[in-house]
Amino acid sequence: MSYSLQNVRQKICHHLDAIYQDVSLPCSQEQLADDLLAIMNISDKDHCPSPHQNQWNEQDVILISYGDSIIKDNEKPLKTLHTMLNRYFKQAINSVHILPFFPYSSDDGFSVIDYSSVNEALGDWQDIQAISSDYKLMADLVINHCSSRSKWFENFIAGEGVGHDYFFTAEPSDDLSDVVRPRTSPLLRETNTQKGTKHVWCTFSHDQVDLDFRNPEVLKSFVSIIRLYLDQGVKIFRFDAIAFLWKIVGTSCINLPQTHETVRLLRTLIEYACSDAIIITETNIPNRQNLMYFGNANEAHCIYNFSLPPLLVNTLITGDCTYLKTWMMSMPPAQNGTAYFNFIASHDGIGLRPAEGLLSEQEINVLVNTMQSFGGKISWRNADNGQVKPYEMNITLYDALQGTTAGPDKYGQDRFISAHAIMLALEGIPGLYIHSLLGTSNDYEKLKNTQHNRAINRHRWDYNKLNEQLSTPHSQHHQVLERMLHLINIRKQQAAFHPNATQFTLQLGTKLFGFWRQSIDRTQSIFCVANVTNEPISLAMSDLNLIDTNNWVDLISEQQVSHMGDEWTLAPYQTIWLTNHIDID
Repeated sequence: MSYSLQNVRQKICHHLDAIYQDVSLPCSQEQLADDLLAIMNISDKDHCPSPHQNQWNEQDVILISYGDSIIKDNEKPLKTLHTMLNRYFKQAINSVHILPFFPYSSDDGFSVIDYSSVNEALGDWQDIQAISSDYKLMADLVINHCSSRSKWFENFIAGEGVGHDYFFTAEPSDDLSDVVRPRTSPLLRETNTQKGTKHVWCTFSHDQVDLDFRNPEVLKSFVSIIRLYLDQGVKIFRFDAIAFLWKIVGTSCINLPQTHETVRLLRTLIEYACSDAIIITETNIPNRQNLMYFGNANEAHCIYNFSLPPLLVNTLITGDCTYLKTWMMSMPPAQNGTAYFNFIASHDGIGLRPAEGLLSEQEINVLVNTMQSFGGKISWRNADNGQVKPYEMNITLYDALQGTTAGPDKYGQDRFISAHAIMLALEGIPGLYIHSLLGTSNDYEKLKNTQHNRAINRHRWDYNKLNEQLSTPHSQHHQVLERMLHLINIRKQQAAFHPNATQFTLQLGTKLFGFWRQSIDRTQSIFCVANVTNEPISLAMSDLNLIDTNNWVDLISEQQVSHMGDEWTLAPYQTIWLTNHIDID
């Protein structure tokens, strides 16, 4: 279906009308729409993007890494990362999320000084382009805030130049009681400027100053940044902290209608500029609010499945899948053109807000206490009535699963692999943090040196030492990588693991967590069943209602079902992917 530039212009004007309905713009909406079209270099094309077209399949697996997660003497880290990707992951991974690779002042990259350049300590745009030529590249659009050391903020203080009117301010006397915060630091930062004392809004930290999207020049600047990233090979945009984008004093300042409409606008601009580029919204918020960012297949292409990490960890340390199963049954299937982005470990930690309303307060307390006993740290947030609540558990996933609520045990690695076998089989696109693929443990030295809780899960490997570990069969790093690659390579060959393939939750009690996947063309079924306890558990094949005329085999162990009346004993933390259609090398 063809479209005209005028059609796109009208669509953009519709978005702008919804965003700026209560804002007096310095120019007409039509002029602003024309400016955005020109920045994105959108012109008449032959095909109109379809909101219900899947830009992904079962082959898509995303590796998540900092640009300098692996370092080598006398070599820029982005080159080292590229070498590492090609040496160990190329057959399993087709997409890479490089966490913010721009000049920054804090928060390991999420306080951006300059959006238009690559951090010289990591490499340059040529290194980014080289990686994007071999892998689908995902990059962060840190859109809610920037660094207080940015040129924009310097101009804000000076009262002139680009950025002098880019930042959101409020007054200490304003009613800010309903503002939702992910941090305990003061919301407003007192700043002396050439125009007097200003109180700058800081959702996250006083080095991360919030931008004011009521000013259309801020919008135009970020559209220019998006165009630059597309030109450098970025195909997947991660909208960082997008839920906090629009602020109205006297409200919660989270998930406001203008924020959702801004996502719709940016999607329109991105998909008309590059039809196979996609948006993933990073919204570490309660589950129901998170789902809203799908819109009607017209907002985010993908949303982070933030409730999965705390629920899955809770399941595996308690040996009870009740909460995970209840949540799974409540999750709507993603429409074509949208998909869940599944992950269980990230550069931050295991968020607890997405577990609110899903886990009881007592369960959350048990989870927090267990992670602390495993060496983890807890980050806190301000809640209602001056309460302080746990916001995030900072710990590597490998150490988080070293035991149960009763303490560490001998099943740590099996429990860790089970978590990934479950995650890789779920509806959605899997994202794997590099330190999970490498079986990295807590970095207490980095935690001590930085005094930042999240540093515990941001280890920086020496390339030669890592290679030595990966070539040593008895090391946990070698064993984890080998087992993880085995799972990924099986997953990629199964049509029933397409991110939008049918999924139903199975009722197998509290100790066996199970679900059924069916390929879009209905030719393949896979029953995924995991023993979430530290004891052997029997599974009756009759409980799965397998079709007797088919031959069934577990893709992971390659063990066959000999008789439909059989019982299958699952070892502690064993997961099976039972299929009627074998497609495995």
